[in-house]
Amino acid sequence: MNETSLTSSNFSTAKGFYPTLKEAVNSAIRHVNQAHFFWSFNHNNKTQTLTAGVSRYAIPNNAKVVDFGSFRVQRNTSLNVGEAKHLKQLSYSEYLDRYVDQEFETDTTKGGVPTHVVRTPDEEFIIVPMPNAAYKVDYEFYMTPTDLENYDDIPTIPERFRHVITDGTMYYAYMFRDNVEMANISQSKFENGIKQMRTLLVNEHAYFRTI
Repeated sequence: MNETSLTSSNFSTAKGFYPTLKEAVNSAIRHVNQAHFFWSFNHNNKTQTLTAGVSRYAIPNNAKVVDFGSFRVQRNTSLNVGEAKHLKQLSYSEYLDRYVDQEFETDTTKGGVPTHVVRTPDEEFIIVPMPNAAYKVDYEFYMTPTDLENYDDIPTIPERFRHVITDGTMYYAYMFRDNVEMANISQSKFENGIKQMRTLLVNEHAYFRTI
């Protein structure tokens, strides 16, 4: 873009066209992340330590999609959990019909080892039965990455696809400068790059072999 390269010392204070370029980089990254909910590089894990008598827990603020089929309670022999167990999912309506009274129970001894998980309408999850000890529950989710801000911030998008970010950045930058011809070229390269990412990271091929 015929601009002087920034350094670590002037990155945060650069004026003029630079804030636009920084926003263009983040816009390109957002576009990639929104193109598919389940990019493998945005996969994450969470361990939630339960509290005796507490049924409801918030999901991480940066969670875009939580895999409710991945919930499991960790093995803990001191808490009478002899082996890790997969938690079955209950619908919210079934929970309200059968188990909602546990949210008002004050006697924690009436709780037990988790067996089910419930997705609530308000970005929380519920453990059934109400825990009676500090069990640890693991689950997986796909996150929405935060925008880049500092000169040494690293995107979650793998390095081999950084050229896709560059093409997207050029598209937004050229649009800002009303260079429609170059913007169209960059956009085409950007969209093709995302398609290539889908081919390499998303498409699954089943193979059969004799044993």
